[in-house]
Amino acid sequence: MTTVDYEIFDADNHYYEATDAFTRHLEPQFAKRAMQWAEVDGRTRLVVGGRINRFIPNPQFDPVARPGCLDDYFRGRSPADDIRGAFGQLEPISPAYRNRDARIEVLDAQGMKGCFMFPTLGVGMEEALIGDPDAAHAAFRALNRWVDDDWGLHYQERIFSAPYLTLLDPDQALDEARWAVAGGARVVVMRAGPVMAPTGGRSPGDARYDPMWRVLADAGVTVAYHSGEAGYGRYVVDWGESAEFEAFRRTPLYGLLTSDRAISDTVAALICHGVFDRFPSLRVATIESGSEWVHPLIKKLGKAWSMTPGAFAADPVARLRSNVWVAPYYEDDIRHLADAIGSDHVLFGSDWPHAEGLADPRSFVDDLEGFSDDEVRLIMRDNAEALSRPPA
Repeated sequence: MTTVDYEIFDADNHYYEATDAFTRHLEPQFAKRAMQWAEVDGRTRLVVGGRINRFIPNPQFDPVARPGCLDDYFRGRSPADDIRGAFGQLEPISPAYRNRDARIEVLDAQGMKGCFMFPTLGVGMEEALIGDPDAAHAAFRALNRWVDDDWGLHYQERIFSAPYLTLLDPDQALDEARWAVAGGARVVVMRAGPVMAPTGGRSPGDARYDPMWRVLADAGVTVAYHSGEAGYGRYVVDWGESAEFEAFRRTPLYGLLTSDRAISDTVAALICHGVFDRFPSLRVATIESGSEWVHPLIKKLGKAWSMTPGAFAADPVARLRSNVWVAPYYEDDIRHLADAIGSDHVLFGSDWPHAEGLADPRSFVDDLEGFSDDEVRLIMRDNAEALSRPPA
């Protein structure tokens, strides 16, 4: 087994949002259209767009699950018909989940040089606001200013927090991308899936988003697509499933129908609609979406290229391999992924401190059996660290 005797760089860390994360900087006119807290039947509930939101069962996060407590469950070693029992005992929220200096101490203890920092609640909020684009943009502007306040966008050049960009309104998305770049952001986060504007769905590869892509590409900002509420519940309704997404409470069929469709479809759209042709320096990272979708998509892109080469400006498989980095689940066949896109495009992500992640981020190396020392170093540090800096 390879010994990792160097500092690592984690492509998938999380904070737990403070209760005022969406409200501290929210413009007053959106107070009742975006996020509110309300007492309902004796419980404090999150209300988004005027409706109780169930994306996270406990959106105040105190108490909260222990990091990595679902490891055996996700590896198939500890089945659970009732997921609540698999969590075990909850614990008071740690300062390291909400305080950047406390988090730096944890990074030191974990031997971590740096990390990308993503929302927990934030990746599930866009779907609830797609019918009110102005409120959605206001909510994420507020979240991003809170992130800048409490975490910073590149704190001590070790914690690289990702502003959230919603694309519901192209002009407001462009403004927020400019704000992120001006603040020194190295990574931004979006949700996978089509852009579901009130006038209908459209691709993130639509030309109206080109000004935003240009700003991000020119600044060398990495675009991360992180798993969350992608809105794919609308597609499973026809199979008799509920469209409502609740973390850890999906039926088996819901999971089978939606588990990796959003990220596969999004990468396909970026390639087929020419985003990487128009902005060849743009770097996209897929985070916490697994990697089992990569081989089927490569096969489909290869077939499309052979059948209709005139529909592409360049080989679409080559575009995927040059412009997309993938963070696999630790239980995935990571060697299979590396053989498809190259070890230099594989990222290590621990999902710390989430229950479904790793209690010890460094233990990800235990799932890199069959990789050379040089490949392990790429995956555990060099690849993500390079994405935290503009390309040379």
